[in-house]
Parts: sequence; structure tokens; C-alpha cells
Amino acid sequence: MLEDLTLPEICELIAEHKLAEVSEILDTWLPADLASIIHALEPDNRVTMLTTLGAPVAASTFSYLNLADQEALVSTLPKPAVAMLLNGMPADDRTALLSYASPEQRHLLMSLLTPEHFAVAQRLLSYGDNTVGRLMSPDMIAIRREWTVQHVLDYIRAHGRDRETLNVIYVVDEHNHLIDDIRIRELLVAPLDQPVAELTDEQFVTLSASDLKQTAVEVFRKYDRTALPVVDYEGKLLGVVTIDDVLDIAEQRATQALQRFGGLEALEEPYVATPLLAMVRKRASWLVILFVGEMLTATAMSFFEDEIAQAVVLALFVPLIISSGGNSGSQAATLIVRALALGEVRLRDWWMVMRREFISGLLLGAILGAIGMARIGLWSAFSDAYGPHWPLIALTVGLSLVGIVLWGSLSGSMLPFLLKRLGLDPATSSAPFVATLVDVTGLVIYFSVAFVILRGTLL
Repeated sequence: MLEDLTLPEICELIAEHKLAEVSEILDTWLPADLASIIHALEPDNRVTMLTTLGAPVAASTFSYLNLADQEALVSTLPKPAVAMLLNGMPADDRTALLSYASPEQRHLLMSLLTPEHFAVAQRLLSYGDNTVGRLMSPDMIAIRREWTVQHVLDYIRAHGRDRETLNVIYVVDEHNHLIDDIRIRELLVAPLDQPVAELTDEQFVTLSASDLKQTAVEVFRKYDRTALPVVDYEGKLLGVVTIDDVLDIAEQRATQALQRFGGLEALEEPYVATPLLAMVRKRASWLVILFVGEMLTATAMSFFEDEIAQAVVLALFVPLIISSGGNSGSQAATLIVRALALGEVRLRDWWMVMRREFISGLLLGAILGAIGMARIGLWSAFSDAYGPHWPLIALTVGLSLVGIVLWGSLSGSMLPFLLKRLGLDPATSSAPFVATLVDVTGLVIYFSVAFVILRGTLL
């Protein structure tokens, strides 16, 4: 059955230009699913696929493609097709594409817009790159409070077909100042002759066009909304931001935070769309910093060269010791960075966090230390690998693990606070950076403990 074809099978048919065999089911697919097909195709076949769709479906499908795919298509399609797509896209999606394009390409795309859409695009692009103004759409329903419910419903039927959202209707005065927002369900259950003024309570939440995009994410999360109005400094209604755009921003920010936490600069483009040299540059900077930091490990070991020469057995536990400290530091850093991002803790909570991590570090270190000591004791019962002084070696490893895990927990938890206090992104206290820090200091702790405990025996 044709309708039972899988996505790879449909992609194969399109690649073979057997469009007649799949055209009858294309209309049954949602635009988001059609976009998945286009993304899976080769570049030439993407053009073929998109041009077989009807104009409204093509524009809607095009809106669901990622920006890299959109830019590649508008560079390949003939100008009439590009004009059709651009003028059929929602205003906010069109603004995202224009923002992503190069200045030369943006000028070309703008020239393909109708005068009405050109004016809207120009106004939205006038806002800063990282502001709510770039996210909003001017396509919303605004009504007057002196209207009746019947008047509002008639107005929605006449003008609501192409609006960004109809979940919420906005009430404005004669100067377009926002007065209130009304959920559509309130209108649907109200008597037809009831004035809108009786449905308003003037309790509403707004975004400013100059707010940062991250602010929109936080406001949406706090008030659990699917759409929020955008106003200017005078309180005049400018547009609306919907949850789909905010989710995209939240995903982008989370991705960048994870990339920074992994020890590289955040990518501006998707992985596959990032040029190879740009990828190397973004990864090399942190790798060089971490490599230089790890060189201090060799310096620290050379400082304890005599101790290692006298008790070679100590070197056996170096990987165990430093990895445990790095792991505990990475855990703590992950927890605190995320807690700061979600607002669960603030800068003033650093002392509370330090107390918690101090206790956690002691307990975790004690657990790992006990396991390490048990392992050495069990191994010594069946072999002479650690010599006659194995109890002292076990004690050295156990106490060192307590100290290093405690230090790792404190370092990993406090470093995000320090960076945030300095106005930097806490995510840059990446797990590799914390691990490198604890590696170097962990060696100092380990050999210092060994010097105290094993002095007079192995040392």
C-alpha cells in the first residue's frame, strides 16, 4: 500500500523522480513531516520535492526546515519560487531566515517580498539580534472592550484565518494600548450580547520588544503560557510571541550550554552545517587551554619524583585518584550550573551550597575510600603486590580519596558561582576544566598524604 510507505522508501521514490507515485499521499502528511522528508533528501531532490507541493503547503513546510536547509534552498530555487515561499511564511519564521542570511542574501530576499511583507520584515529586523522583537509576529487578533462577544466572534471569522494564534485575544484602546488578554474559551461560553469590558480583569503578562530572548523563555516558564503579547515602552501592542519560538530558543540555549560545558566554544550553526575549520577552531581553543593545564600534572609529579622512586607502588593509584576527583568535580559543576540556570539557587546561596557540598564530598569520599581500602586489602590477601606495608598504602589511598573527592566537590560547585559573580557564563566552568583543575591539585593532595603516612617506612 502506498500510504504504508516508510520515510526511507518515500525518499527513495523522490530521488528516483517517481513523484506521481507519492504525490497522492503528500497532501495527507503534516508540514512538519514533509519537512523531515526534505531534510533527508539530497540537495537537488529537495528542490524537486518542494516544487511539487502546492504553494500554501510548500510555504508551511519550508517554515519547518532548519535555517541551514532554508538558506540552501533559497540559494537554489528560482526567484519566483523563493518569492512564493517568503511571502507565504509566518512573519516570525521569515524574520529568523532573514536574520540568518548574509547581508547580500538578505538584501536579495527582501527585494522579493510584497510591499506589505517588506514593511513588516524591515520593522522586525530593526530590533536587536537577541531581543524579543526578532521573535514576535504582528499577526494577532486585537479587539476593543466596547465590542460585544458577537462582534468579536464575527471579527475573528473575518480576520483570524492567517493569524499566528487564536488561543488568546488581546483588548486594546483607541490608541492601541494593551488593556487585557482574553482566552478564546471565555468568549465561546459568554452570552453573545455581553460586552467585552465585562470579561476583562486587566491582569495580564507582557514582554517588551527590547527584552532579551532568554527573558521570554523565563517568563513563559514562570506563567505557563502558550502565547504572550509584546508591547513597546508606552504599552502599545506590537505583536505576539508563541511557545514554538520560545522552545526553539530554549533548545538553542541548552545546546550551547552543553557544548560549552563539554569544553568547546558554542556553535552558531548545526554540527553538520559548521565548516570544518570553524569546528577545529572552536574545539582547539579549549583543548589547548586544557592541555596546558594538564601539563601541570607532569610538573606536580616531577615535584614528587623522589617519593615515586622510593615507593613505585604509589604510581599505580594515580589514575584512580585523579579520576575520582575529576568525576566528583564534574558532578558538582553540572548540578550547580543547571541549578543556577533554572533559578533554583542564586549567588547569595553560595554558602549554603558550600555546606551541602562539603558534607556530600566527605560522604562520597568516604564511600570511595572504603572501597579502595577494601580492594587493596582483598588483593593483598592473595598476593604480595603491595608488600608488607599494604595497610599503610590502603590508608593512604583511602584518606587521599576523601580529601580529593571533597576538594573536587567544593571546586566544582564554587567555580560556577565565581564565574557568575564575574559576569561570565557559569557553563564555561566545563567538566573538562574542573577535571583538569582537580587533576593537578589532586596529585598534590595524594602525595602529601602519602608523605605523612608512609614517612619512615616506604618513604
